[in-house]
Amino acid sequence: MRDLRDYSLLAHNTFGIDARCSRFLEYETLEEAQQVAQVLASSDTPFIIIGGGSNLLLTRDFEGIVVHSALKGCSFQGMRMVCGSGVVFDDAVAMSLEQGLYGMENLSLIPGDVGASAVQNIGAYGVEVKDLIVEVEAVEITTGRLCTIKNADCQYGYRDSRFKHDWKNRYLVTHVTYQLAADFQPHLDYGNIRAELERRGITEPTAPQLRQVVIDIRQAKLPDPKVTGNAGSFFMNPVVSREQYEALAAHYPGMPHYTVDAQREKIPAGWMIDQCGWKGRSLGHAGVHDKQALVLVNRGGATGQEIVDLCNAIRKDVKETFGIDIHPEVNII
Repeated sequence: MRDLRDYSLLAHNTFGIDARCSRFLEYETLEEAQQVAQVLASSDTPFIIIGGGSNLLLTRDFEGIVVHSALKGCSFQGMRMVCGSGVVFDDAVAMSLEQGLYGMENLSLIPGDVGASAVQNIGAYGVEVKDLIVEVEAVEITTGRLCTIKNADCQYGYRDSRFKHDWKNRYLVTHVTYQLAADFQPHLDYGNIRAELERRGITEPTAPQLRQVVIDIRQAKLPDPKVTGNAGSFFMNPVVSREQYEALAAHYPGMPHYTVDAQREKIPAGWMIDQCGWKGRSLGHAGVHDKQALVLVNRGGATGQEIVDLCNAIRKDVKETFGIDIHPEVNII
């Protein structure tokens, strides 16, 4: 178990903010996770649990304990894949395809770790990880016991779960089990996947071809955090009533949308931000990516507060223009 004091979190957040924490604990095994749980349970010090830092914005030094999983390894049980919470999620996607198991292709290149996938209910291109998760293994912090939590008990929603609410800081995730399929059924009708396949002359893609197209699309529109600090999509796409969508569509012909159900529509937040003129603009050292308005970037030397100020300015303009509140999906500390 790593146990470090006055530790820099620069390598643990993709925005590239050099904040520090009072203490950093990292577990590599179930037994070490239980040791960490014992430390947390016996201390009055505040703590946060982080994954790969790709969904994290640090606005200050954290006067407490930061916990991170480095629990690696994936195993296969029939068509189920069991992954350690510290496995890079995209590595898990690649491993599933190597085993001839499918379902994760549209989630390719989403940054972050396996443990965070179960907390955040990550999703992209019409697929959400909640539809693949069977169960989550975790250590309960107050007791140190290992728990197996079924999918249905996690109350998954859009970028949401009980781990972000009444279960926040209750568990240390150790493993996530995904249910995959031996029969490849591609999801092609979200975003510009089908158009890109057609451009490449591919009518019936294989799973590796679909994965590569998703990777190429993401790389074309999203900045590399190793070059430009960012946390990917900063805002959640708002879900509105059909009546509100129809009223807006009357004023904005061609407004993109995705039907959730008979009563609700999802409107891309990036499109609304772009309509408000924010794409490519900056406030101080923080800016909006010039290829994808959903992405806020550190243009060099930005503080977490500068990024928060930019976030708030964008939210204000979207609310005034469209009457819609957009909310960050990034965890702001």
